[in-house]
Amino acid sequence: MGGMPWKRVELAALVLYALGFYLVVIRKSLRLSHDYSGRLYGLRAGSLAGHLNDLSDAQWRNFRGNLPILTGVMAAFLILVNTLRYCYGLKGRGTALAWLILSLSYLCYLHGACVVFILLIALINYSMVKIFAHYKYCTSLIWSFNLSVLILNRVYEGYSFSLFGQNLSVLDNYRGTFRWHICFNFVVLRMISFGCDYCWTIHSSHFDHKKHIQKCQVCYSGKTCYFALQEKGLSVDRYTFLTYLCYLTYAPLYIAGPIVGYNAFAAQLEVPQKNYSFAQISLYGLRWILSFLLMEGMTHFFHYNAFVVSRLWQQLSPFEIFIISYGVLNFMWLKFFLIWRYFRFWSLVGGVETPENMPKCINNCHDLESFWKSWHASFNRWLVRYLYIPLGGSRRKLLSIWVIFTFVAVWHDLEWKLVSWAWLTCLFFIPEILVKSLSNKFQASSSLGMLVHREFKAIAGAVTISCLMVANLVGYVVGPSGIKVLISKMAGKEALPALAFIFTTFYVGVKLMFHIREASSSQQG
Repeated sequence: MGGMPWKRVELAALVLYALGFYLVVIRKSLRLSHDYSGRLYGLRAGSLAGHLNDLSDAQWRNFRGNLPILTGVMAAFLILVNTLRYCYGLKGRGTALAWLILSLSYLCYLHGACVVFILLIALINYSMVKIFAHYKYCTSLIWSFNLSVLILNRVYEGYSFSLFGQNLSVLDNYRGTFRWHICFNFVVLRMISFGCDYCWTIHSSHFDHKKHIQKCQVCYSGKTCYFALQEKGLSVDRYTFLTYLCYLTYAPLYIAGPIVGYNAFAAQLEVPQKNYSFAQISLYGLRWILSFLLMEGMTHFFHYNAFVVSRLWQQLSPFEIFIISYGVLNFMWLKFFLIWRYFRFWSLVGGVETPENMPKCINNCHDLESFWKSWHASFNRWLVRYLYIPLGGSRRKLLSIWVIFTFVAVWHDLEWKLVSWAWLTCLFFIPEILVKSLSNKFQASSSLGMLVHREFKAIAGAVTISCLMVANLVGYVVGPSGIKVLISKMAGKEALPALAFIFTTFYVGVKLMFHIREASSSQQG
């Protein structure tokens, strides 16, 4: 009890600092956006108080612009499938067939004649899995084939029909509205998932469902959580070509995910998800609308991404570069948050639960491990199941992270800046793994020891956030070519006050995270 007043004083001081920090950042951001608006690329006429709207990010611009059409398609698909499901009692194969017909029509609009490439590669993968599933090297064969497809798709930019004969070149005029090989990156993950799930089912599943129920509140209550659906193998006759094709092309998740494993997907075609009620899904949709309005306000008043696209960040002071960098990372988080939650909402209404991709805010992660569990979380789960555990899990963690992050970089695109991002992240991961290992062995018993341990964790967290910010800036903002400019800006004596302020801010942020976690733990307790 004696430590409580001290913690309250600390919390009050931290909150006051955080409020002051955000006031400074907001004021400076407004000033920068106003002063440079005439020189920024990607600004469009806005709808809020006469402010220009920052639509410099192509991914967000396309998603936002196509939102009315996409929502119309979503409504039509859901009404049709759910009507058929409840009026005719469709299950399993019937639901798969209904979704497959609708999804293929969706793909034909998106990719035109290039749907042929998708179906052909899918057929080869399916045949290979079925033929070699009983052999021990089957999973290695699945990975080799899909990695080759991933790389070749990028090298040949989705191929041209003329490569296979001049008489087919006319089909190059009907390639649809969206490049198929970009979306196919997600299809590759699904093909690997199908192949591995089938092979592991044949060679017996090691999932202990009774033991899981004792630890899982969802399963203990009589429902079935996503993890149990994924880990529990299906009967061999459920791995059919119809369900497989439906899984690969499932419209709600086709463009951007979230990523769902084959076992979990096929199980929910038979029995639609029951973990989310109608009221919960409606509230989920309402929260999405409010988040979208937040994004509209952000892009109208703060033109962070436009500074990066226009490369004007190079003309700013070190502190201003930090503000733009911090703003860009928050913009990216909110952009992906909105895109992924939109498609997850579509999938939930369709009866298929998927993992949440952004379960935690970017500003509430103080180590690399928790960050990657919360950023594209469904991909993280996929990597753990299909790559991390087969590579040896925690026994070979220092080695496996290099393989995993290199794959993640290549999966995103064949660009050196992404490989640089991946290897930088691995370099920053190694000290964290070692420090965590030592920290787990050190058990503080005295009040002084606990205080020192807490401060050490806060400082380590601030260092980690700094490293994480640098890695993401290299991978997604400045690129390898901008590293020299960034270093030259941040290495001078005039940058020292800004760097000290930045590090102090990260330290305060980590301490606030500690308080939030302690409050959550006490409530759960």
